[in-house]
Amino acid sequence: MNILWLQAAGCGGCTMSLLCAESPGVFDLFEGAGLDFLWHPTFSEATGAEVRRLLERVEDGRQPLDILCVEGAVLTGPRGTGRYQMLAGTGRPLLDWVRSLAPRAAHVVAVGTCATYGGVSSAGENLTEAMGLQYEGHHRGGILGEGFRDPSGLPVVNVAGCPTHPDWVTETLMLLAEGALGADALDPLGRPRFYADTLIHHGCPKNEFYEYKASAEHLSEIGCMMEHLGCIGTQAVGDCNIRGWNGGESCTRAGYPCIACTAPEFEEPGHGFAETPKFAGIPVGLPTDMPKAWFMALASLSKAATPARVAKNAVSDRIAVPPSLRKPRG
Repeated sequence: MNILWLQAAGCGGCTMSLLCAESPGVFDLFEGAGLDFLWHPTFSEATGAEVRRLLERVEDGRQPLDILCVEGAVLTGPRGTGRYQMLAGTGRPLLDWVRSLAPRAAHVVAVGTCATYGGVSSAGENLTEAMGLQYEGHHRGGILGEGFRDPSGLPVVNVAGCPTHPDWVTETLMLLAEGALGADALDPLGRPRFYADTLIHHGCPKNEFYEYKASAEHLSEIGCMMEHLGCIGTQAVGDCNIRGWNGGESCTRAGYPCIACTAPEFEEPGHGFAETPKFAGIPVGLPTDMPKAWFMALASLSKAATPARVAKNAVSDRIAVPPSLRKPRG
């Protein structure tokens, strides 16, 4: 199965993350899975006229295309022409190429939150009119339109993340190659459910502190970061704390709050990423599926029952008080 990968507006971070795939490495994995790149701007040697001819062959149907991957938001400005972002040497906007090539592909994959929903590339006033392939923030549409479907009936597959975990990308491509990724395997925002049905909170090393609402007050402290430091891992989708990154790490394992980078419009929360907005002292964003009254009752009871060890450690940058070992009775 062949793949054409185009890079639009963004930092290239999803490609850099993909190169960090481990056990096996990304090239061994693709070879073993029978996945072949027609062209990737970082991986491939081809450039210039050779790539232009390849794109033309795909466009006119002489070169079959199994999967079109787009990394980065697509710029549609000025005034919908896309000419802020020209594909070098072709004289045509990348917007035009993506719209022309997508119907030729058996499947279309948006790699990273910029390609899926606009992401950081669309932040602020969005003067470049950046948007995702099938979404503009939370709004359906994007550059391909809400009704776009591939020949199998799938919408754009949105592998959201900033950046994406390498396994999210490789597993998505392998599932597509095996015909094992159907519409029921995508969540309502088009994200593969094998990682989007999990919360960042699951597997977080700070869960003991969360259970007792023992909160860190400053970055680098090891307590729960939900109450004061903006962590929304109880609301954000992703298996980061289960799957691990670069040998097993994650944002919260490294001491930084989850900012829900797999979600539309995460880039503009309306407050600092390391700040928790509150109303009457209660965090505005509460855990998924938990009614406010239940949370308030649970938080009150939890704080009252917090062991001194947990309370002390929460505002320390390391374990200050280890667990005490009680001798068995009798």
